[in-house]
Amino acid sequence: MGCCLGREIRQPVVLLLVGELGAGKTCLAQGVARGLDVPADEPVVSPSYTLMNVYPGRLEMYHFDLYRLSNPDELHDLGVEEYLPGAGVALVEWGNRFPGLSDDFLQIEISHACGDSRRFTLSARGPVAGALLERFRQAWQTAA
Repeated sequence: MGCCLGREIRQPVVLLLVGELGAGKTCLAQGVARGLDVPADEPVVSPSYTLMNVYPGRLEMYHFDLYRLSNPDELHDLGVEEYLPGAGVALVEWGNRFPGLSDDFLQIEISHACGDSRRFTLSARGPVAGALLERFRQAWQTAA
């Protein structure tokens, strides 16, 4: 699913990943990276301690993990405003912890379903994210 979404990204966009610990946010980020043509030998890992990793691809992917942040001032110290939106794809784990990160974003909520299954709820705010969501829906239906 992440790879399909990544292939449909054509311009800088903000992706907010929401879900409890172990829901699959980093796994989805790995798929998005592959869809953005981040090289397969480039390990995509959660930036839990570094707070941001940058990956080269068709568009650069800025992978944030905001789990350890508790104060909006820490976002400023991290320089988040340069990337939301920026010149690439800003993929933000725990993006729901800080409302107002961006005016245009695709939010992907991941929740546990039956067994090892996951439920994904996608919602777009803004024209860039809305167009991406529509392209992704069409691609996903075609693939199914």
